[in-house]
This record gives sequence, structure tokens and C-alpha cells, in this order.
Amino acid sequence: MPSSRPATPLRIATINTNGIRAAYRKGMGAWLDSRDIDILAIQEVRATTEDVQQLLGEEWDVLHDPASAKGRAGVAIASRSKASIHRVVLGPDDFDSAGRWLEADYEVDGTIVTVVSAYVHSGEAGSPKQDEKFRFLDAMAERLPELQRHSEYAVVMGDLNVGHRSLDIRNWKGNVKRAGFLPEERAYFDRIVGAEGDDDYNAGGGLGWVDVGRKCAGEIDGPYTWWTWRGQAFDNDTGWRIDYQLATPALAATVVGCSVDRAASYDERWSDHTPVVVDYAI
Repeated sequence: MPSSRPATPLRIATINTNGIRAAYRKGMGAWLDSRDIDILAIQEVRATTEDVQQLLGEEWDVLHDPASAKGRAGVAIASRSKASIHRVVLGPDDFDSAGRWLEADYEVDGTIVTVVSAYVHSGEAGSPKQDEKFRFLDAMAERLPELQRHSEYAVVMGDLNVGHRSLDIRNWKGNVKRAGFLPEERAYFDRIVGAEGDDDYNAGGGLGWVDVGRKCAGEIDGPYTWWTWRGQAFDNDTGWRIDYQLATPALAATVVGCSVDRAASYDERWSDHTPVVVDYAI
């Protein structure tokens, strides 16, 4: 894949823009111009494909799967070169995954890298919204082994709307009955990357995926990727780590750098989420 950084890794980023047009009005473009990214996964696009292309510019190739309901959800992948193939279907035929799951294959120096932009439902404990979230997580858990069989180098990125461990939420004790930190939701991540305390936790255990953000950060609180706009949550770093890059072990082994691009101040935020950027030396 062409890059302006000779002999440097493939830089892949993910961001929930909370509406890409609003994000650009607040400064997303300046961030993107400064980060030299090769592949960008976007969630909560809330715009047309034409809008996304116009905002990013012609130097980007844009794949976009809008939601069925106008103005909601929407996932995209923007890249410096074209994907060889892309797919948007997830789960059973009667399940509406539109705007929430987009896969694409890219050739990088002769190697196929599969990239997924995913946006899991936020859910609401004890409601039909939570049932939909569990259906999506079921479909995702079924698709992940298929992806790994498809490509040794694959990464599922995005706002997955679940904090896996107590390290991932500042106020975890107050959220154990709230969507995003329910034990039933966290169990999916136990299955995907392995359960805490297992010898193979986050080392290709479970379904065989690695939580790259946690692997890079180590056993520390956060780093968080989402803060409510309300009150002093951002200033006090009372956040949630719900934006992930989940990589196959082969791809995770190539990681040479990770960054959570937290804004310097509340006034400089252009989304309630922050980008997660990873360099892969493929």
C-alpha cells in the first residue's frame, strides 16, 4: 500500500465520529491530516457516501455501509488504496446489520490484510435494544473464527460498546447492571480474547483474538476511549475503554506502536470518542 512514510509500518486507526460532518466542523480534518494513516475505520458516520468522500478528499478510497434508518449508525473504511473485495453481511438473513459491520481485504506488499469496521449496539439492560445487542454479539462471535480462517492477518476495529474488564471503566462498580458492562456482555469478550486469569488471556486464547489496546497498555486503568459530554467526565478522566482493535495473533505479533489520541482539552474534542491508532510492521 503506498505511503508517504518510506519503510514504515502500516498505520491503521479507528474512530467513532458521532457524526462525521459534525466531527469535521470541530476539527477532525486537522487530526487526520497530521496522523499519516493508511486505513481508517469509522463508526457512527451518519452521512451519505458522497459526504464522506467530500470531507476526506479524493486521495482516500471510501467504502461505506449506511444504516437502514437514515441519520443513525453507519460504518465506513477509508484507505489510501482500493480494497480487493468488501462484504457487509453479518448474521442470519432476518438480522439487520446494516450500518454496523463492514469488511474489506487489502493487499499489503503481497499479504492480504482483512479489516473490519464494527459498531455494536449500545443496548439497554432488560429491553429489546439489549436483545438486539446480544444478537449482534452472537453473530460477531460466529463470524470471528471464519475471518481468521479467511486471513491470517485480520483486525476487527470499532466501537464495540462493551468494557471487558474493571480496568476498562473508571466507575466500574457503579455500572455492573448497566449496558456496556453487564456480565453477560463481558462474557463475549472472555470468549473472544480469553478470560481474565487464564494462562492464555489476550495471547490468542478464547476464539484466538488479541485485544491490541490492552496488550500495548498493559495492566493499567484505561486508557479510556469514550467520555460523556456531560459534566467533568473528560477533565476527570472518568471514561470507558470501548473502542478496540482486535487482531489475529499473527497480526498482533507485528504491532510496533499504539496510541489513544486523547484531546488535550475538553474544548479540543471533536467526538465523544477518541481515535485508537496502531502501527503494524507487516
